Amino acid sequence: MLDRADLEEGREALLQELAAYRRTKGHQVTVVFDGRERGGVSESATKAAGVTVRYSRQGETADEVIGRLAGEGRERAVVVSSDRAVMAEARRCGAACLSSIEFLEKLDTSRIAAVKGGEEETESRPQKSGKGTARRLPKAQRRMSRQLRGV
Repeated sequence: MLDRADLEEGREALLQELAAYRRTKGHQVTVVFDGRERGGVSESATKAAGVTVRYSRQGETADEVIGRLAGEGRERAVVVSSDRAVMAEARRCGAACLSSIEFLEKLDTSRIAAVKGGEEETESRPQKSGKGTARRLPKAQRRMSRQLRGV
């Protein structure tokens, strides 16, 4: 069982990683935690090193706040979660989704690029030579790919 100190240390470590990522990529980053001290009457938000930190209000889960924010951001939003229900709700709202593992890989790639001082390597599809119909991703996957390209 995690005690309060471990939870706070974990949150601080996450916020440091996200702040470094935000500085490197320039994205707006919001992290949502379940309500502080059993939640307040209203949702609270603070800034920590350029990262917006939101706490759900009493009686509301962080998952519900994430769903609401995804609905507000729609195609501009990218939700990072490994919770299937959260990802499904975000997709219904039009947001792109990344699992926590996929985002950790992006964090690592971003960190390495920042240390090297260069650009991140991007995955590119090999060019098809010859004639014939090029294989094209379905429209929904192409849209999702465009949304995630800058992440």
